[in-house]
Amino acid sequence: MAKQKKANKTKNQKSKNIDKEAILEESLSNGNLLEQDVEDLDLELGSEDLYEKVKSLEEALLRSRADLDNAFKRNISDVEKAHKYSIEKLLIELLPVVDNLEHALTNFSNKSSKEDKEGVELTLKSFESTLDKFGIRPIYPLNEQFDPIKHEAVMTSKDLKKQDNEIENIFQRGWELHERVVRPARVSVIKN
Repeated sequence: MAKQKKANKTKNQKSKNIDKEAILEESLSNGNLLEQDVEDLDLELGSEDLYEKVKSLEEALLRSRADLDNAFKRNISDVEKAHKYSIEKLLIELLPVVDNLEHALTNFSNKSSKEDKEGVELTLKSFESTLDKFGIRPIYPLNEQFDPIKHEAVMTSKDLKKQDNEIENIFQRGWELHERVVRPARVSVIKN
């Protein structure tokens, strides 16, 4: 009879320990273990060590969740940037075509027909409208202030009628892709 009572008592203690462990594991896995939960478990000897261990595990879990969230946000941002700027290399290769069409327009001889000039103008306009659909816009800064991010000063000149750092002439248009400068405009700047 005494053996049976002792066995039942041991069995009850084991089930209480299992219940406590199950509650601890569930609280840890949910990430919502609170100080009150640990106190409610009515842990016996070594509860301070166990409490500290639980606290450190909870902090580690929160840190790893934050790291995972940050990595997820970084990946989303990287994918968005990749989609947004994926055509940058293509744009760099196409810019000489636009430049050549512009040079053709300015260098038509008097013997050229009006239809030829109109054809090149239409080609250039349709090309530019297609680029605009993809967020590619020209930088044409005539009479603006010099901005070293968007402009490349090729030469300086004096003109007392204009302010310092004002752009006087554009030698080559610049281009930007969604506010990112792909090629700065080549300009001459006023320096009095």
